[in-house]
Amino acid sequence: MGHRLKDNITSHYVEAANKLASKRARHKVIAYVESYEDVFFWRTILSRFETPNRYFEVMLPSRMAHLERGKKAAISNLLDGVGQDMIACVDADYDYLMQGASPGSRILLDNPYVFHTFAYAIENLQCYAPSLHNVAVAVVLNDHSIFDFNDFLRQYSEAIYPLFIWNIWYYRSTHYGEFTMTDFNHIIETGDINIDHPEIALERLRKKVGRAVENLRRKNPDARESYQQVKEDMKRLGVNAHNTYLYIQGHQLFDHIVLPLLERVCSRLLREREREIGRQARHNMQYQTEMSSYKNSVGDVKSMLKRNMGYAFSPQYEQIVEALNAAWPATSPAPLYSNNP
Repeated sequence: MGHRLKDNITSHYVEAANKLASKRARHKVIAYVESYEDVFFWRTILSRFETPNRYFEVMLPSRMAHLERGKKAAISNLLDGVGQDMIACVDADYDYLMQGASPGSRILLDNPYVFHTFAYAIENLQCYAPSLHNVAVAVVLNDHSIFDFNDFLRQYSEAIYPLFIWNIWYYRSTHYGEFTMTDFNHIIETGDINIDHPEIALERLRKKVGRAVENLRRKNPDARESYQQVKEDMKRLGVNAHNTYLYIQGHQLFDHIVLPLLERVCSRLLREREREIGRQARHNMQYQTEMSSYKNSVGDVKSMLKRNMGYAFSPQYEQIVEALNAAWPATSPAPLYSNNP
């Protein structure tokens, strides 16, 4: 009871503060997010919707002077809120794909002031395949393309797609505990990927998924029609066999697939650039100077991936923009930065 009262006071405080501010003051909209890492992502997007009369302040939710994290905390802070003065910006998780089959999904879909990623999470968008070569270039400053991230993640998606549909099918059923996301993640792990021969890991993955799919078919002999319905629903929501990687658990994709791949690619590109410096240097002093300059310019793979904004060219990003535009018409064509007062 005390917590809900605190939320109520907080939301109405924002509304009252906006009303009491001078007519020349900018209207503030509080945007609650799930974690510290989400602040930058949503700031870059919400900047697009700021005007001379309106700005957003992105923050973590708080209760009784204590910070809280997670989707539940971000959403609960505005359930008694005032809409235009307070919003929640969260990961879609499976709630978007559940399409109202759970209480969390209904809140995500029905509350016009809860905005979400449309992909499973921010991490999925940071791993947007067409942007990954640029991330590698930003890390090692070497534009030599030695790995086709687009093709790999397309084939990876095609391999896991049938099992992904089964996972959604189970989550929409009353016995979802029989095939959980943890079970699904365990099967779709690729293990080490040889960047020269990624087809080895992909073939191994296809066999694992094939066995799992066959087992689920045997366990659910009457599910053919409902399984097909889930597949049709996913297609309507933008999920297909080529982009499934955007809808699996974000940490699974980021930590166990894309980050290790990028690290291997960047490591090779780094060595390639170092050999090139060695070949071109006329003497040892020039070599030492050039190597020092290069190493000081190289970035960290994980940090660069977390700051990757290549998702701005994805269909999912456009869905986020469209949803926000329904509440606040965009005034800027580009999702860059703004200066708050």
